[in-house]
Amino acid sequence: MDPLHNLKVEVCWANKQLLEAGLVTSTSGNVSGIDRASGKVIIKPSGIDYTKLQPDDLSVVDLATGSLIEGKKPSVDLSHHLFLYQKDSTLGGIVHTHSNYATAFAAVNLPIPCCLTAMADEFGAEIPCLPYVDNEGDHIAEAILKYRGRGPAVLLGNHGVFTFDKTATKALKAAIMTEDVAKTIYFAKQLGQPQALPPHEIEKWWNRYHTTYGQ
Repeated sequence: MDPLHNLKVEVCWANKQLLEAGLVTSTSGNVSGIDRASGKVIIKPSGIDYTKLQPDDLSVVDLATGSLIEGKKPSVDLSHHLFLYQKDSTLGGIVHTHSNYATAFAAVNLPIPCCLTAMADEFGAEIPCLPYVDNEGDHIAEAILKYRGRGPAVLLGNHGVFTFDKTATKALKAAIMTEDVAKTIYFAKQLGQPQALPPHEIEKWWNRYHTTYGQ
């Protein structure tokens, strides 16, 4: 089957999962994926209802120029996605959300501390919160590249969440986990002061997860 069609199906499914997982409201947020062989990026169209989204509605754009090849008008966040794909060839999928608990940390410009073994597994450190940047030009993507850690997620100060990984499905997983751990840490703060894991313990969990976990 056509790889581009397969990618459309994956990206469409991942976008719908944002709504299913409670990471977005109305038409906010987006997922993209890239076909490196053809140099085409597929992203959610601007202002489209998730419940009505179909693979053929997705915007297909040229990685190098950002020009629309087929589909509807792309997300207003397209430029950030394109810049990240252009500058980091390991990325295959990107997600942007304003999920409640993670964005609450972003609203007060705080990172999500690595207090849970699940965080050590997936993120290998705290989830950093970038200083506020405006949405002009490549400012957001430049800040992500400057301040990100080794994990697949960042918070944008006063804005929301970006996650990124080798595929759109993996980036979706990172977005779901970011919101889940943010919620847990938020609740923990109501009980006391959450305790970050020591760096050497984080390394143990990170190394195990990235060498032995899964099939």
